[in-house]
Amino acid sequence: MIIILTIIIFVFLLIGIFFNGLGSVGLLKFPDVYTRMHATTKCTTFGSIFTSMSVIIFAFYFWKASGDSKFLVMALHTTVALICLLITNPTGAHAIARAAHRSGVMPKPAVIDELEEADLK
Repeated sequence: MIIILTIIIFVFLLIGIFFNGLGSVGLLKFPDVYTRMHATTKCTTFGSIFTSMSVIIFAFYFWKASGDSKFLVMALHTTVALICLLITNPTGAHAIARAAHRSGVMPKPAVIDELEEADLK
């Protein structure tokens, strides 16, 4: 049983590291603020889900095995942090993108700006 849980934890960690790395590559490679923000927000949110899930699985296993409540507290704190991240990451990215648009930063290949009409109303 412990071997299966260890494999699951390592797989979740590898998936999380992979997507967080993709977010870093997107931040360096994409041409404008909007595509960079899209890459970093999507990838880091998805990567953080998997890394947090590995911590939660680890904590629940050791809580069940040892009965020590510190592992249950660790799982609870990780769950709360994950929920906060899932709410604030997309909300913050939206606010930054809206501020960039209002300050006049245009996407590189933009032809039509549909948000300009919405800002005038």
